[in-house]
Formats: sequence, structure tokens, C-alpha cells
Amino acid sequence: MLGNNLDTPPAEKPHKCLDLLVAAFVASLLVTGTVASKIFAPLGGLIFNGGALFIPINYILGGILTEVYGYARARRVIWAGFAAAAFMSLSYWLVGRIPPSPTWPLQAAYDSILGVVPRIVAASLTAYFLGEFTNSFVLAKMKILTRGRYLWTRTVGAALAGQAMDTVVFIVFAFYGTQSLKVLAIISLSIYFLKIAIEIAALPVVYNLVNFLKRKEGEDYFDTDTNFNPFAFHRGNR
Repeated sequence: MLGNNLDTPPAEKPHKCLDLLVAAFVASLLVTGTVASKIFAPLGGLIFNGGALFIPINYILGGILTEVYGYARARRVIWAGFAAAAFMSLSYWLVGRIPPSPTWPLQAAYDSILGVVPRIVAASLTAYFLGEFTNSFVLAKMKILTRGRYLWTRTVGAALAGQAMDTVVFIVFAFYGTQSLKVLAIISLSIYFLKIAIEIAALPVVYNLVNFLKRKEGEDYFDTDTNFNPFAFHRGNR
């Protein structure tokens, strides 16, 4: 038949809500990176940064993307977030290097909040990459293991693994050698348990959203034949 190229993969099934989830994922990631410079200690010896309040949203959305649409689509979204975060950091750095107007006295404030420290950026991007792919991989594998039942087990299980990877990698890469191991351990555990608590508290929302999306999209992907290589950029799930 004219115009039919057998080497061309079939068009993907259209989705009604995927673009909104992608936008929410990237927006949450950029907000997380921006507010991470704020440090607070609301519970005595526990120490948090502002990003700890928002990064669970990324893992929740990443888990939902994997649960409903499959690992390969989540992989593309994770890479989109990585590119957006790198672009944000580069933009902050470039603007920070522009000499300020003599009438604008806030350069020091800009640098203290949005100033880019290469080590912190590298730690953040590495932690994000490893954590998000760990989260999606564990959830996809547990979905097969549980045959699609017990959503809470793979949501929490994937969060435990992904958030542990994210937290430890970031804290070690960003601050090793600048703080004692005891302080790094306190910060890591404080942030980790806060993020896990937020994810567990969000389980009712996750259940409702996953069920809504599966009905709306007519999709409930099982990654039985998926190529889990994070660098597999070809089209399709395999």
C-alpha cells in the first residue's frame, strides 16, 4: 500500500492527561531546585531544606507515570526534567554573571538564593537522575511481581528506594568534607524521613489519581518486555 512504511513504528496511542502530568512534573522539579536553598529546623535537632517539601511530589508523579503509562514514557519525562533543571541552573548562573545596574543593590541577595555552585548543581542533577530512575524501575518491577495489586506496596517501596538514593547521593556529593559525618547523617535522615512521610500521607490522593487516569486513558501498562536502560532513547517501550 502506498505510504505504508513497515520500518516506521506505529503512532503512539493518544493520551488525554499525559501532557498535564509532564508539565506538573517539570514544574515541581524546578520549584524544588529553587527553594532548596532555604534551611529550617522546625523539630529541634532535625534539619530540612525547602526542597524536601516538594521533591516528594516529583517522586509521586514519577510513580504515577510509571504505574499508568509505563517505564519508557516515564523515562522520557525524567530526561525532560533533567534537561529543564540543567537549563534553569545555567540560566541562573548566566544572569548572575551579568554586572548589576548601579541602582540595583540586590546582587548579593540574588547570589545567596539563586547563585549557582557547580558542586551543588552536579550533586543535585546526579541525585535526581539516580533517584528518579530507581523509583520508576522499582515500581515497574514490583507491579509485575504483585500482578498489579497492592498499589501501596510498590508506591511506598519505590519511594523508599528512590528517596534513599536521592538523599544520600545529594548530601554526600554536595557536602562531604564540609561538615562532619554526624551532621551529614542527621541532615540525611531528617530529609529522608520527611520525604517518606509526605509520600505516605499522599497515598489516598495517589490511589484516586491512579484510578482516575486508568479509567480516563484506558491504560494500565505492565513493563514485561521493557528495556530498562535509562539511555534507551528510541521510540516505544522496548
